[in-house]
Amino acid sequence: MRSDRAGSVGFQGGDGVSSPEQYHFQYLDHTADVAVVARGADPAGTFASAARAMFEIMADLRNVSELESRDVEVASDDLEGLLVDWLNELLFLFDTEQLLLSRFEVHGVRGNGLRATVYGERIDPARHHLKRGIKAVTYHLLEVKCEDSGCWARVLFDV
Repeated sequence: MRSDRAGSVGFQGGDGVSSPEQYHFQYLDHTADVAVVARGADPAGTFASAARAMFEIMADLRNVSELESRDVEVASDDLEGLLVDWLNELLFLFDTEQLLLSRFEVHGVRGNGLRATVYGERIDPARHHLKRGIKAVTYHLLEVKCEDSGCWARVLFDV
């Protein structure tokens, strides 16, 4: 296992994650795809960390500025489906608008819905280094768990 971002996940009232040092995830060894375990103090933090992990698979985010933002709302039948729908919605923004996202403020995960604001900019080949493409977020090995000590999610990306 390799831990790319460590540190505490900070949340005040479910406001999401505001700096790269606050995202917490690990990449797991997998034969053909990329698996990630994301952690947070609550579902909002876990979902923000999973989004950051996904975009760090695709690109070096150090040179991504917050020039554009999008409000995102998704709903699903359960937390696992909500995580997949959330990440697929962000992947859709990347694919259709060429948006490279680097900050994820998940305002709330309530019931089976999620509201967030995401920040980034359009891909500039002169400044942004793209690493590898993600075809889809899968349900294979998918798991979301919340306990008193916080939440974690495992998700597998088809690359």
